[in-house]
Amino acid sequence: MADLFDLVNYTKNLLEADKFRDYCPNGLQVEGRREVRRLLTAVSANLDVLDRAVQLDADCLLVHHGYFWKQEPLPVVGIRRNRLARLLTADLSLVAFHLPLDAHRALGNNAQLGVRLGIAVEGWFGDQAIGAHGVFAHPRSAATFAADLERVLARPPLLIGRPETVLRRVAWCTGAAHGLLGEAIELGVDAFVTGELSEPAVHVAREAGITLIGAGHHATERYGVQALGEHLASRFALHHCFLDSDNPV
Repeated sequence: MADLFDLVNYTKNLLEADKFRDYCPNGLQVEGRREVRRLLTAVSANLDVLDRAVQLDADCLLVHHGYFWKQEPLPVVGIRRNRLARLLTADLSLVAFHLPLDAHRALGNNAQLGVRLGIAVEGWFGDQAIGAHGVFAHPRSAATFAADLERVLARPPLLIGRPETVLRRVAWCTGAAHGLLGEAIELGVDAFVTGELSEPAVHVAREAGITLIGAGHHATERYGVQALGEHLASRFALHHCFLDSDNPV
């Protein structure tokens, strides 16, 4: 069992959350019951996840994508009202960590994806150093790498480039990180992997001669929150369960 505020403060310190300029508040977003015995994790705090968390009698829901994003409308109406009502009625706490969970060198989304793909990290890049780059233990074709991604993520990626291209060095950043493509090109890597692609990024990749892969925003960001949940469960003797909610994007 953990005290909610002890759990949140420990996690904020672990992820060094205060170092990041982010688009949403990191940490406790909605306060529920003080004692935490059952911790559930998910990528996003949608209503499906909230309903399942309530059914499982969770005390705290920890997500990567929470609420109160910059430039969102402030009134608590419609979808926002329904979500907050579900949390408050169930006395269920919502905790969210966005960029800090992308960037953590061991538990983060990018670190965890690298482990699953067998890529040795050489360094980090991008604004606030959340993207990673590294080398394959054994060079492989773009087609083989795409197949590896499909096996790991359980969804086919979108491959932009020649399937037969041999890849040795790769950069990656989970989620909607197509804006880091230019920096990946400057690193001299053979491929860049992210969750979402943009229309301009396709043309840039083709003209730069770099393999570009869109592997899914949700799919690439499932592993950091799971690793964090398991760490917290071990640290505080909690029951932990990850809730996956299908999202094809």
